[in-house]
Amino acid sequence: MSVYTAVERDELEAFLADYTLGELDDYQGISAGIENTNFFVTTTRGRYVLTLFEQLLPREIPFFLELTHFLSEGGIPAANPQRNRSGRFLSTLNGKPAALVERLSGASVEAPNEAQCAAIGEGLARLHVVGAEFARNRHRVNDRGPRWWKVTAERVMPQIPAEEAELIREEMRFQADHHFPELPRSIIHADLFRDNALFEGDTLSGIIDFYYACNSLLLYDLAVLVNDWCIAADGTLDPGRLRALLQAYHGIRPLSAVERQAWPVMLRAAALRFWLSRLQDACFPRPGEMTHIKDPGAFRDILRDRIAQREWLLAEWV
Repeated sequence: MSVYTAVERDELEAFLADYTLGELDDYQGISAGIENTNFFVTTTRGRYVLTLFEQLLPREIPFFLELTHFLSEGGIPAANPQRNRSGRFLSTLNGKPAALVERLSGASVEAPNEAQCAAIGEGLARLHVVGAEFARNRHRVNDRGPRWWKVTAERVMPQIPAEEAELIREEMRFQADHHFPELPRSIIHADLFRDNALFEGDTLSGIIDFYYACNSLLLYDLAVLVNDWCIAADGTLDPGRLRALLQAYHGIRPLSAVERQAWPVMLRAAALRFWLSRLQDACFPRPGEMTHIKDPGAFRDILRDRIAQREWLLAEWV
């Protein structure tokens, strides 16, 4: 979440007039995140998050808002979008598609403990179970899959050291040689990092930012989660947090034999995807009033560790 498009108070007041959410009290930009413009908005009736979509097209956005609404109604702690006076989730502000969602309680955690890892593991499993019903009627292709990897790699490799470029080439060859067509697919969050979950103590109070959600491999979604929630500062996996997260997930949606087999490959795929996206953001930054670019080197180190620890990762964690 960042601020690329400025919003003045009178502009926001005019925008809110199309909702039944009370009068504007206060608002402030959110610097965390990288894709959209976001503000915390407080009115006389409640607290909300305003998002101006900087890259998604208006025809793409209803999928995400309807998914979030569906999950919220299904008991997942997702931020329910608010309807305007016309009954729609999507509006327009300063020429950009815009939406208001409820602001959930809690805060993100920088250093999750085992109990919090168990809670997010269970939360993701429940999201996968509830999301399966939504996936029966709605579908969105993962727009940051292998085709995107290739295009992005070609764009960033001339900008990085030769040894890093070669590591990307080698990993893309490895991924191309490892396919698991029988892996279960459904709706995934695809970006459930620590800053996209909220906690009150050890209790999961919110899952936010569904704007990468798509129909894809459930195991890949789990790998994205583990690669952020269960790591030490050097990118290695912490056994205690890893065990807590995987056992909690497995208790809700048991992992199959083929998923266990594919697990090391998925951890590497998830590391590659986020290394490439962070390289793209670092090499080709977008201008903005408040922007946040994450360190690409963190996922380079994670990928190197997942490659080096291939056998250890096959241990029976669940």
